Amino acid sequence: MVPELARKVVQGFTGAIKGLRLYPLRHPAVERQILSLYEDLCVLLRGRDHIRLGLLEGTLFIEDHLFTESAPAAEEFGQLLKTLEIEGLELRFGMAEDELRTLLSLLGNGGGKGKAFENNLAKLKLSHISVIKPEEEEDKQPRQVYGRALKVVDTIFQDVRLGKIPSSAEALSVVKSMAELTLSEPHALFALSMLKDYDNYTFTHSVNVSVIALAVGRSCGLTEEQLRILGFGSLLHDLGKLKIDVGIITKPGRLTEEEFEEIKRHPRTGADIVAGMEGVTPEVIDIVLGHHLRYDQSGYPAEASGKKLSPMTSMASIADTYDAITTLRSYQRPMTPRTAIGRLRELTGTVLHPQFTENFIASLGTYPVGSLVRLDSNEIGLVVWVDTRDPDSVRLKILFDEDGERLSEPSRLTLLGKKAHRIVAEVDPFVKGVNITDYFD
Repeated sequence: MVPELARKVVQGFTGAIKGLRLYPLRHPAVERQILSLYEDLCVLLRGRDHIRLGLLEGTLFIEDHLFTESAPAAEEFGQLLKTLEIEGLELRFGMAEDELRTLLSLLGNGGGKGKAFENNLAKLKLSHISVIKPEEEEDKQPRQVYGRALKVVDTIFQDVRLGKIPSSAEALSVVKSMAELTLSEPHALFALSMLKDYDNYTFTHSVNVSVIALAVGRSCGLTEEQLRILGFGSLLHDLGKLKIDVGIITKPGRLTEEEFEEIKRHPRTGADIVAGMEGVTPEVIDIVLGHHLRYDQSGYPAEASGKKLSPMTSMASIADTYDAITTLRSYQRPMTPRTAIGRLRELTGTVLHPQFTENFIASLGTYPVGSLVRLDSNEIGLVVWVDTRDPDSVRLKILFDEDGERLSEPSRLTLLGKKAHRIVAEVDPFVKGVNITDYFD
């Protein structure tokens, strides 16, 4: 979105609302302001189903434009939304001039607060205008948050393919929910990173790396604000791959030297893309640029070697590696969580940051969420929860009984502390024909 147009629209709203507090609706001075605002909104709506304007973390936004710099009109309109206790407004394609006039009258002359404002707007039956509703509690559940993240990445990828600068607003919003979940229920969201889609690897990989990076960041003691930055950068880390021939990205065999040189360009390309997005911090650019730079400073791109990058870059690299080695590819069978931990340890000090990696491994426990395990009773269960205070205390869903028969309805079992020693081995889900994500609530 063109920032000048976004600023003009906000100025149009505040100017028209001020005018309505002084003059009647059809006064020539007010009418000129309304018509000018309507024309600008029509330009914004051209080629779109709708536009949204509202508050994100207390900052006014219109679609992908965040008003981060001081601007009187933006501050005034943002304060109005806060006073009205609404998150924002959605204006849809086809909105008529009279609908805008009615909305402005309601905004300018006190249409109630919160639910009352929403009800008053609904009574006016404006078919192309509605209040942005706050996220419902169910939308903050792990599966819903993960699903939102997938949709956000899908939209961002489409924009990049079309040569557009992607919107940041929805991505920042969903990463906020992901960070909150990581702090309150760290293993619940992490479990969903087991969702793999081979046909859309880059797509789901982006979300999974963000989820895993948040787990790494939490284990390293990052604040919620730092987690949001880490999650946002990790969500965008592979954007540069969208500018590479898809035949190279999906090639099952060994890449030629020329093809690998193409691959090596994607961090720089991705960093250039995200640098043009709203709300992007230097740490986010570092993550995108340096996620293939190894701890020993080898790797690529060469321009990042020796450069002082954010420590979050190393955290994202751990997440990128963990997701890659636990994912089925045409050239590799996925590692189980416990085997993957062993592989991470082999890579510490050369590829991966040693302390960050150990912090992450310690937080996962001996048998991480998503592990299929055999008990001393010969029952087989899936680890669905790990105690953050005592990672060796786990909760299982028993999928196979002691005779090896698959249960039609899994039973639950909690193993605390020393009782966890009843687990005698990890089991490969592929061998047992188990899709582990089917068993996460």
